[in-house]
Amino acid sequence: MTIVQNATTSLADDVATTKRAIAEQNGPVILVGHSYGGAVITQAGNDPKVAGLVYIAAFAPDKGESVSTLIKSAPAGAPVPPIMPPVDGYLLLDKAKFPASFAGDVSPEKAAFMADSQVPWGLNALNGTVSEPAWKAKPSWYLLTTEDKMIPPDAQRQMAKRAGAMIVEVKGSHSIYVSQPQAVATLMEKPPKACCL
Repeated sequence: MTIVQNATTSLADDVATTKRAIAEQNGPVILVGHSYGGAVITQAGNDPKVAGLVYIAAFAPDKGESVSTLIKSAPAGAPVPPIMPPVDGYLLLDKAKFPASFAGDVSPEKAAFMADSQVPWGLNALNGTVSEPAWKAKPSWYLLTTEDKMIPPDAQRQMAKRAGAMIVEVKGSHSIYVSQPQAVATLMEKPPKACCL
């Protein structure tokens, strides 16, 4: 398994970083993305070595869509992510609202640590558009979190269905990878055996 550390400066930069990691792998690759990482794997997944995509409570944009457009088109009445105004072109979530919005089923101590250790999110990452979604040509799986306050469950369902993904629903927050890592691991084992990013 290889972990890609996205700088979140721009979608293009993060896709390039992911493609460098793909190039280092022997054999087929399964890309796994959480939240914004879903946009990254949607674009980077067009690499010929990629055999499939796994979305974990993630954005799965279509051609011409960005995370920003998907946030703006959230279902009526959906919780609004507590995104603070940009500072020097970067965004953070409000630390006080982070636990309830991002990590509702995580211990208060872990949620506070997660809030304090956020990676600033570049506006160019938020606004970067997908030119060709890999899910149109590659199989995909989607872990839908039913208690998510960042990406509404209805929005997750719509994106997953549009992508033709195999959907697994789990009662959990946006931080499902922390609160229920086994649910994430189980889904990651469903695609054919390959190296995961």
